[in-house]
Amino acid sequence: MRKLLITAAFVMVAAPAFAFHCPNDMAEIDAALAAGTTLSEADLNEVMSLRAEGETQHNADDHASSVSTLEKAKIILGINE
Repeated sequence: MRKLLITAAFVMVAAPAFAFHCPNDMAEIDAALAAGTTLSEADLNEVMSLRAEGETQHNADDHASSVSTLEKAKIILGINE
């Protein structure tokens, strides 16, 4: 029971952090795309698809998935941290 309470407390604290992280990730991706890229058309389409999927997940309050999806786009763009 104690582990469950600790896990629940962590989720309650971590969820807002993920929520605030998503818009920053989307902004980084948008800035990188606006600056221009040498990605192939296939990679560019993948980044744009991942960006859209990440925003959809964020808007559905699925922030952990959104962060993960947006991280994939950042890796392709070479801007992952």
